[in-house]
Amino acid sequence: MKSTKAPTEPILSVDSLWKVFGNQPERALDSAHRGQAKRYFQNELQLVIGLQDVSFEAARGETFVIMGLSGSGKSTLIRTLIRLIEPTSGRIVIDGDDVTAMDPAELLQFRRTKAAMVFQHYGLLPHRNVLDNAAWGLEMRGVPRAERHAKTAPMLELVGLAGWESAYPRQLSGGMQQRVGLARALVADTNILLMDEPFSGLDPLIRRQMQDELIRLQDELRKTIIFITHDLDEALRLGDRIAILHHGRVVQIGSGTNIVLNPSNSHVTEFTRGVNMTGVLTASHVMKKPSRAFDRNETTISVLDHLGYDPLGFVWVTGSDNNLQGLLDGGRLERMHAEGRKALRDGNDMIVRCPPITPDTLLDALIPLAMASEHPVPVTNTGGVLVGEIHRANLAKVLAQHAPDKREKHNHAAA
Repeated sequence: MKSTKAPTEPILSVDSLWKVFGNQPERALDSAHRGQAKRYFQNELQLVIGLQDVSFEAARGETFVIMGLSGSGKSTLIRTLIRLIEPTSGRIVIDGDDVTAMDPAELLQFRRTKAAMVFQHYGLLPHRNVLDNAAWGLEMRGVPRAERHAKTAPMLELVGLAGWESAYPRQLSGGMQQRVGLARALVADTNILLMDEPFSGLDPLIRRQMQDELIRLQDELRKTIIFITHDLDEALRLGDRIAILHHGRVVQIGSGTNIVLNPSNSHVTEFTRGVNMTGVLTASHVMKKPSRAFDRNETTISVLDHLGYDPLGFVWVTGSDNNLQGLLDGGRLERMHAEGRKALRDGNDMIVRCPPITPDTLLDALIPLAMASEHPVPVTNTGGVLVGEIHRANLAKVLAQHAPDKREKHNHAAA
């Protein structure tokens, strides 16, 4: 799961969005029907609710995941954002442009230049090679052939398709075809990418690889991505924030961790049941405040006095800027003292952890390190400053607290 950042500058704003299918759909908006369930509109008004009073914002550079079960309205929502499906009511603003107020010519230009779509079914043209398929959006803009090829080739290399420019879709695997679709969206160089279950048709191994590829590309390009999925594990891996749809309504928005640990209702509880908590919980959930941290200039004898000459004790050693230098246990300290090394900085046999663990490191990456170490695992911030330590006993305790049966009992009690 990605580390969560609070949204700052919204690039997408959706306000009170409705999509109703049927005759005279505006009837559903009457205040007399407010708060009714989807079945009510079907039975009483013969109307099908696709979206019901949906509001949210997505920040610039954020991967915002919209998820729900089949029929929840998620695909309707992403298509409505660029009016492939016309909304019944509401307002959509993308990058300062009011999409709901655009005339047909403005909307066409907007789709070509401001928002690129990646579909589940790749939509490749079978008679065109990889290069021309990926350059299709530029061709629609009227970009000359040589220029669009020059712009497209680097994107094919970026998604791992260098050398396949002359191949045709029938010669590609499903994962490679999806990479062509992704390259086509990237070539358009829009500020926002809309991805409608792009990996759901792939086998599990290829799907995982494509998720990794998207994470890598997002770290490099920092696009705003609206990503649709019905798979919670996929949402947790990719999303900065997640919105859960149910019967056309947004029932919860938040980080993956917050949604799993604090479901807003019984539907979200059921939706998140059985999730692998090592892919949700982070080091911040299991770490304690650092104990026994000493500056590297501290004398060996004073630290030994503090430890009480305990051979099983340990101290963290920090630099002048409080960044972590390493760990010294009681046995090493006694040896240093016996050899006449008077300060901690003289210890050339400190235990140093690599790679560093930060508060947002997932437990599935942390557990192997903790299990292999006889000492606590240090946690540092991005500047290398020691902010916590993780003991195996506390790690086991937290995992036991969040076991599936314990989570279910807690959620039932909260309800």
